[in-house]
Amino acid sequence: MKATLISKENNNIKFTITFAADEFDAASNKAYLRLRKNITIDGFRKGKAPRKMIENMYGADVFNEEALNDLLEDAYPAAIDELEAEVIDRPLIEAGEIKKGEDVVLTVTVAVFPEIEVKSYKGLEIEKAESVIGDEEIEAELKRVQKSQARMETVEDRAAQDGDTVIIDFKGTIDGVEFKGGSGENFELKLGSGQFIPGFEDQLIGAETGADVKVEVTFPEDYHAEDLAGKPAVFETKVHEIKTEILPEIDDELASDVSEFETLDEYKKDLAAKLQEKANDRDESIMKDRVMQKLYEENPIEAPAAMINSEINNMVGDLEQNLRYQGIKLDDYLKWTGKTISEFAEEAKPEAIKRVNTRILLKNIIRLESIDATEEEVADEIAAFAKQYGQTPEQVTEAVGASNIKYFKEDVQTKKAIELIYKEATVK
Repeated sequence: MKATLISKENNNIKFTITFAADEFDAASNKAYLRLRKNITIDGFRKGKAPRKMIENMYGADVFNEEALNDLLEDAYPAAIDELEAEVIDRPLIEAGEIKKGEDVVLTVTVAVFPEIEVKSYKGLEIEKAESVIGDEEIEAELKRVQKSQARMETVEDRAAQDGDTVIIDFKGTIDGVEFKGGSGENFELKLGSGQFIPGFEDQLIGAETGADVKVEVTFPEDYHAEDLAGKPAVFETKVHEIKTEILPEIDDELASDVSEFETLDEYKKDLAAKLQEKANDRDESIMKDRVMQKLYEENPIEAPAAMINSEINNMVGDLEQNLRYQGIKLDDYLKWTGKTISEFAEEAKPEAIKRVNTRILLKNIIRLESIDATEEEVADEIAAFAKQYGQTPEQVTEAVGASNIKYFKEDVQTKKAIELIYKEATVK
């Protein structure tokens, strides 16, 4: 196979893919051997007809399309890689006359990632984000640490209160009939958490250890299980144990338990420094978002429809995957929201356009600024990705395949481009 570029204009490339005569003949014979089992010709058992007989009956080109499809399965991606093109749509492939013993030449036309001249990406004006950590933030963090060190203690001398955790058995019925998912044993329920349907937890406040409580509730009209939505239910509930949360004092002892410092004052100073560092990182992230928004606003472009449609499909796919993690089907979600998939796609279109246009702008800035990524930077990117998903860099590299390592390189280049635009911005 040989790929030869003919032209590149208006975000389209045109090139030829040439297959040597013997290469095409081999593919054609392979197609014959695979397809002949489905062909019946009088005088021959099914699947045993000679190739010449089949071609005489159905035409000399009967196996050409199958042979070309087989060859293109590997040849087209290889040609795209050889030409270093990033295609964004399906190709138009045209074949000339195929003659026995001659090379086969295909002409391919396909849309590629747009190359544009980005006019405004240096000196963009953005509003400064500046967070200052004060006593309020430090106290909130201390309370978070305090809560993380809390212990649970069984209560035996009083009834359950809001905020307590109760250990319960429960069995739910509707019109006296048990329903799926309506029962449990030794279940830990924190009162006031909103974990159960509205009204359930409130009716356990005031219950004592060992009490049997008949909890009467009505499932919300928009409850995810349609067979339960809007129906009244009764839960026979047994309270086995009541637990309350005991918080440690915020003092020197807590500070020494959770840090290398001996006093609360030292610990608070360290907390303040770390919280300010995190706040500075958040501020920088906010300003980078602002500069990217400004880049988008200052450089209006018309993205190819194929890229926008592809992004919308990605957004639908992401939604479906996120719902699946929650045990929800996309069709059910659409019913609850009262939308069709077409309506969701239309609502997603403005965001899809913004994402696509921003990607076009960034990739062209990378090209204009000759931004590259070193092997070490790509390795660091893979390592960070691997750590996020609890894998080794070697596992990630093996999983994505050598040909897809380029996407980690593109991530590094994109981050460097954003950093460049941010550093060149004017902060007011």
